Order: sequence, then structure tokens, then C-alpha cells
Amino acid sequence: MEFSATLDATDWRLLELLQADAGLTNQALAEAAHVSPATALRRVKRLREAGIIERLTALLAPEFAGRGLTAICEVTLDRQGAEHLDAFEARAVAQARVQQCWRVSPGPDFVLVVWVADMAGYQALAQALYTQDANVRNVKAFFAVKRAKFDPRVPAT
Repeated sequence: MEFSATLDATDWRLLELLQADAGLTNQALAEAAHVSPATALRRVKRLREAGIIERLTALLAPEFAGRGLTAICEVTLDRQGAEHLDAFEARAVAQARVQQCWRVSPGPDFVLVVWVADMAGYQALAQALYTQDANVRNVKAFFAVKRAKFDPRVPAT
């Protein structure tokens, strides 16, 4: 996606503030960015319309959901034609337990980050995503033992 908007220091300040706390009121955002509320509202609207702000969301603490299991999975397909890559990608992103899906190169075709309740949940996901697809050649799963950092923010520089 190509963006037509040119970002200045005020836009970046607004983006940094929203990435840290998307729940800020427009008044609080404007005060923190040192602009008027009307300016903050207008600029955030422009950033959304330009597609720079995809969506606002709440990040939940992983402990909230209990002791879950996070797996980072490398998936290699037998056939890498566009239609085969698109088909696997569509199935992966349709799974609620797939939190991230990346097409990568070189190496595996996809890297998935999945969250499941337990190993039985992983087995069910693996059955649905991998073993029922004759085009999946290899899956290598790595199970997280500790999350040292998770920060979805895009830095200004």
C-alpha cells in the first residue's frame, strides 16, 4: 500500500501517543501533542483515511486468558504457485487462533504465531491447518517459554 500523506513531526507525535494508548480522549491527545483539539481530531481523521492508522485495538494481558501456549510455526508448502500460497494464507488467517501470519522468503513459505489453550488445542489447530492440506510439506513449531518483549508500535525513526 502506498500512502499519499506526508507526515510531519506533529503527525508522528500523535501516532506515537496513540500507539502507546489508543484510548486517549481527543482532549488528552491534543494536550499531550501540544495542539488544539480540532487539530488533533482533523489530523487523526486524515491518518485513518490515508490508511496509516489501520485500526484501534486493545491489547489484552496474556495472563488474562490463563496459561496459554504460544507457538511460532514455520510452514513450507510443496507447491509455491500464487494460487497455492493464497489458499493456505486464506485458511490460516481464517483461524482465530492464528494471531499473525507472515509470508517469508527465503526458507519456509509462512511463519505463523498462534495462541492455543494447551497442547490439545495445538493438535486440533495442526489437524485443521496442516495435516488436512496435502500441499503442506513441512511444519516446524517452536513453543514459547517466555515472552521477553511484545511491542507492536512502529517507531518514528
